[in-house]
Amino acid sequence: MNLSKKQAVFESEVLTRFELFNSLFMTLPFYQVKHTGTLLPFFTTHCERGVAEKLNPEAIIESFFGQYEQYVGESDRIDLLFRIIQYIERQVVLFDAVEDAAFKKTGRSDEAGLLDSVFAETETNKELRSKLVDKLSDFSLRLVLTAHPTQFYPGPVLAIMTDLIEALKKNDIHNIHLLLQQLGKTPFMKKDKPTPVDEAVSLAWFLENVFYRVASAIQSKIDDEFDLPVDENKSLVELGFWPGGDRDGNPNVTVESTKRVALLLRTVLFRCYYRDFGTLKRRITFKGVEKYMDVLQDLIYENSFNPPENPENVKSVIIHNLKEIKRVLADYHDGLFVELVDDLLRKVRIFGCFFATLDLRQDSSILRKTHAYLREKYAGKLGEASDFEQLDERGKQATMKFEEYDLPVGDDAPPLVADTLEVIRHIGDIQRSGGERAAQRFIISNCQQASDILELMELFLWSGWQREALHIDFVPLFETVDDLHRAASVMEVLYTHAPYAAHLKRRGNKQTIMLGFSDSTKDGGYLMANWSIYKAKIELTAMAREYDVDLVFFDGRGGPPARGGGKTQRFYASMGKEIANDHIQLTIQGQTISSQYGSLDTAQYNIEQLLHAGITSHIEQRSGDTLSEENKKLFGYMAQVSHDQFLALRHDPLFLKYLERLSPLKFLSQINISSRPVKRNSDRELRLEDLRAISFVTSWSQLKQNIPGFYGVGTALEEAEKAGKWDQVKELYETSRMFQTIIDNCMMSMSKSNFELTSYIQHDEVFGDFWKKMRDEFERTTKYVLKLSGSKVLMQNYPVERESIAMREKIVLPLLIIQHYAIRKLQAGGLDEKESEVFSKLITRTIYGVVNAGRNLA
Repeated sequence: MNLSKKQAVFESEVLTRFELFNSLFMTLPFYQVKHTGTLLPFFTTHCERGVAEKLNPEAIIESFFGQYEQYVGESDRIDLLFRIIQYIERQVVLFDAVEDAAFKKTGRSDEAGLLDSVFAETETNKELRSKLVDKLSDFSLRLVLTAHPTQFYPGPVLAIMTDLIEALKKNDIHNIHLLLQQLGKTPFMKKDKPTPVDEAVSLAWFLENVFYRVASAIQSKIDDEFDLPVDENKSLVELGFWPGGDRDGNPNVTVESTKRVALLLRTVLFRCYYRDFGTLKRRITFKGVEKYMDVLQDLIYENSFNPPENPENVKSVIIHNLKEIKRVLADYHDGLFVELVDDLLRKVRIFGCFFATLDLRQDSSILRKTHAYLREKYAGKLGEASDFEQLDERGKQATMKFEEYDLPVGDDAPPLVADTLEVIRHIGDIQRSGGERAAQRFIISNCQQASDILELMELFLWSGWQREALHIDFVPLFETVDDLHRAASVMEVLYTHAPYAAHLKRRGNKQTIMLGFSDSTKDGGYLMANWSIYKAKIELTAMAREYDVDLVFFDGRGGPPARGGGKTQRFYASMGKEIANDHIQLTIQGQTISSQYGSLDTAQYNIEQLLHAGITSHIEQRSGDTLSEENKKLFGYMAQVSHDQFLALRHDPLFLKYLERLSPLKFLSQINISSRPVKRNSDRELRLEDLRAISFVTSWSQLKQNIPGFYGVGTALEEAEKAGKWDQVKELYETSRMFQTIIDNCMMSMSKSNFELTSYIQHDEVFGDFWKKMRDEFERTTKYVLKLSGSKVLMQNYPVERESIAMREKIVLPLLIIQHYAIRKLQAGGLDEKESEVFSKLITRTIYGVVNAGRNLA
């Protein structure tokens, strides 16, 4: 389907249908909704006109209310603003549903990049077919669901969306009408902050309703196409899970929440099995299967509805009985309904008794404190150097003995230290009930040196774990630009460290390394972050190959391009020969979970895109994907120019003040969507290094300035042109899919920016020049990315996405005006406590709708 036709289909199937059902929504018989629905189009038009005239939010709001006599009173005005927010929140849900329902019709799902296309390409080429089979035998994709605080829709709303999508596909007007009524009456807001277990329950909805079915369907497609050997401990699509295990900067995650989440995952999985087994039981009513069916009935029922506190790993028992049923069907009943058995058997092989691998994560500083606590408490027994903390890296490594102990946790242990030691012990219980894959990784955040990993390994050995049975992968997380620069040297120390090398050998010589996009962007800007990660991957791959280590990169990606999001599959398709790409692992977080994996169609499409990217990068790499030394120098040069430009902005004394005063940054902590604090070290005054990357990026996106996703790119391209390198830059863009994706994702960030919205700030005595500096870089970047891509408008080559973004920005413009109006009212002062509370609530309510509409803004 060509670009113009795609755009036409999108307009008819999405935009027109949205307007149709939105008009239906306006007439629903809710209290005062009809009146709000009548006023909203006028309010939206008024906001658009006010922004075009560069009016400030107060002028826009006040002039609108001046047209209506009934809104003289402040309470009436505030009431209408809240009703407008409620209405727009539901408009966003409706647009999401209409767009997802039309997913297969709008041309995205027929793009190259799905498994069927690679099957077709290799069908007549035996050499390529052989390469594909080899790749599939060792390849895997792991999607790790995280609990980062940008998942806004509660479970009931997600369920309504799912049903609404299906009704829209069938054009079932009656059900659509009923579901819109249900949507109008269903609360979007949570009264209380969620606990880590609450977050796990929310994300388990996607495991149960989407991933359970899609992962199995994709594995079935592979099984039908190829006769690959069955590996009970491996699957093509793997799932990971962070809620309840990720304790980095979140004191609310405890060993108790880890226990509860592990049991929750198992229970939800067995309920999925129980539903499938019910279908099996209705169909397989033949002689010879009774005893096997009875065993499965008792086993699955018990684990679904009356799970024991310390359950056993019964995967092999389930598989044995299913295989026996299959044997009886083949031998005596003509294989009748064997496909139902195969379906459940496939799911049990994929998900076992754990559903998703529960990752553990903690900051290196906490792990060091825990190591120090045990060293001091058991100094006589351990015999480690008393001056351990004063030793250099080499000295620390030399004094570590890696001996096995079972040291009890003392009552005097600080809470985070006690939690670390208790959860290290509990991982063994999780593995006993779910198998090794239930919890096999411990991620060390802010990993700066080899001793950070080695100390954690000693903590396990001091907590009752045996060296030969240490079924744990220690995963360093390198996040900042500096950490990324020294990552390879840290790993070389580990590969040459005898006790760690021996452990690695027992783990199949496979090392997982996590790389964080978010903090590196906050630290060094968009272009430098991408360059640093690319360069680190090359260096880490070279180091791993030198020591014959099978390297797996685990990418910590957020939703927006500034946090590693955007067209993610194109990054993996463009990895050249210098970068290990045998396995793809990445985090899926925030509203990206619901936007890309919230329905069966979108989930299957996005998973197949990632699988296709990993497979084809192996069997048919393009020459431009491996950068020449000249192109690396060029990329590095532009990254440094961009980095300098970004740091000049970041070090401006107004930088943090601007965010604190004009964005809703300080209100992010008031929205009840996450158990995790907005910033680290919450007991002290805000510092940029303490601010979480999610909050940092979200604040800029609410301002519609998206600084982390473009700032410095325009200057870098301009300087390259001045230096006579433009032709080389152009060639790099045309030949390197990786660099092209970086620029195209930058354009996505810019498409979600709107400096016109805040143009009134240019007249501000304090922040006027600062705003102009950012606006000028936006215009410079626009000029140069259009010139580089040969486009007339941003995202010209992605008309469907461009139209979608434009419509979403139109829907939420009133929310942004209300938000900035409320922020300015609070800044102006003179409000009593009750009034301040009302305006604060207005701000927090608008944040939800803006992020949900953007789909990858945080």
